[in-house]
Amino acid sequence: MAESIVRAAAEDDMPAVRAVAKRFGLLKGWPATRDFLDAERTFGTLLVAPSTDGQARGFGGTLRRGAITHLGDLFVLPEHQSSGVGRTVLAELLTGDGPKVTFASSDPRAMSLYIRYGLRPWCPLLYLTGPAAGLPAPPVREARPEDVAQLDARAAGGARPDTLAWYASVPGVTPYATDQGYAFTRVTDGEVLIGPAGGATPRDCAQAVLGALAAVGRATGADLTPSVARIAVPGVHLLVPTLIEAGWRISDMDTFMADQTALAVIAPDRYIPHPDLG
Repeated sequence: MAESIVRAAAEDDMPAVRAVAKRFGLLKGWPATRDFLDAERTFGTLLVAPSTDGQARGFGGTLRRGAITHLGDLFVLPEHQSSGVGRTVLAELLTGDGPKVTFASSDPRAMSLYIRYGLRPWCPLLYLTGPAAGLPAPPVREARPEDVAQLDARAAGGARPDTLAWYASVPGVTPYATDQGYAFTRVTDGEVLIGPAGGATPRDCAQAVLGALAAVGRATGADLTPSVARIAVPGVHLLVPTLIEAGWRISDMDTFMADQTALAVIAPDRYIPHPDLG
């Protein structure tokens, strides 16, 4: 039965877990030596449902920030869906009290499953793609992850200094800050990814994001400036109309889901998550 073969992923399980992740296109943009699955295994919980041939039928992972459990992943290969694997992994990952959040795909089966665990649809999470240049450029400065950890904790609903430090050590990642806002950038393959980002107010968050986009261009130089930027923005964020009016497009959309406890501590109007790290 599915219940007997779901376990914490060990180092030897990682090739099988990554094989599933690649089937779903989850590792694009991550370096071969380090990716978000390592973060889940180190700073949260990563479960694997192995198959009898030594591969994996699926996996799921969470990350913690303070008391919040962020469900980052729940993926089951198509040939093993509707077998109980997903429900078993989710039951293990969402046990216990405390706030819980996730980004639900458009698959109605997944959303129904999350609702049964107390999560509710909150607002759309828009994956926006657009030109990295040509936007307002408020002043920002390079920062260390420890410089922005408190701002992140207030906007994201919980502290995660170790995760931020880990992410800042990934090649191409630079945190930027203003007095009341911050934004992490990651430059790779001609693109820049923004997130996490946040601020004391919605405007502080927006200023930090716009300033970070401009700073990436100055730091890389004209020949290396990324031509495309990506960001995952809650639909209630004031950056949404700014970016849409600047020619950005919605490339995909999830639903930001949370339980009632999480609703009280996360500020989606002044917080921009990282697509993989929450």
